[in-house]
Amino acid sequence: QVQLVESGGGSVQAGGSLRLSCAASGGIDSVNCMAWFRQAPGEEREGVAVRYTGGGRIYLADSVKGRFTISQDNAKNTVYLQMNSLKPEDTAMYYCAAAYGSCAGPYTSLQQYWYEYWGQGTQVTVSS
Repeated sequence: QVQLVESGGGSVQAGGSLRLSCAASGGIDSVNCMAWFRQAPGEEREGVAVRYTGGGRIYLADSVKGRFTISQDNAKNTVYLQMNSLKPEDTAMYYCAAAYGSCAGPYTSLQQYWYEYWGQGTQVTVSS
């Protein structure tokens, strides 16, 4: 059973930066696709960033391209979401997700149904 624990959320002013961390444990040897999703109040959960941990392939949602990056530290079994130039519309609960096997194409990999495991989330609030 894969466990995912997010950290690094908080409150920041517009234009600021945050780095989220997702520490994975338990049966992760077969996990090759990890992602970050976010959900604002009253909105559906949306995919933000995906990384194929077996090869480095990355997908980013259009809304965050040029501002967010996703990276990994294999020694720590951790995936990061570096968020720069934050906007009030980035305010949401951010979730880490993991899938067995490879990532799919960019559209599918940004959909919730691709992922079997989820963390509890970490809140990001951006004030104007």
